[in-house]
Amino acid sequence: MSLAVELDVKQSVLCIRLIGELDHHTSEELRQKVTEILASEDIQHIVLNLEQLSFMDSSGLGVILGRYKQVKQFGGEMVVCAISPSVKRLFDMSGLFKIIRLEPSEEKALMTLGVAS
Repeated sequence: MSLAVELDVKQSVLCIRLIGELDHHTSEELRQKVTEILASEDIQHIVLNLEQLSFMDSSGLGVILGRYKQVKQFGGEMVVCAISPSVKRLFDMSGLFKIIRLEPSEEKALMTLGVAS
């Protein structure tokens, strides 16, 4: 299976919805797409919706951590929402939830960043 990436800008927030599998085959495509938007738009925060992400490996974690560092440089925040149990386990084991907030839904994530959906 491959990865589908939906990107949506709401005010200063980039909403990223991932569908499918984020692995070493697909992580570079995601990195390029997000980096292009961060360079061309006035983005401060990222909401990462992982509701339909069925699989992720360490290269996917690396891409997410890299984008987290990008928004952090500008005083922004990354919020993960609607995460599946298997992907949540990977986040837990990696310790990413120590630096990235988890919210139950995209609406709630946007509200915590001050954006009405």
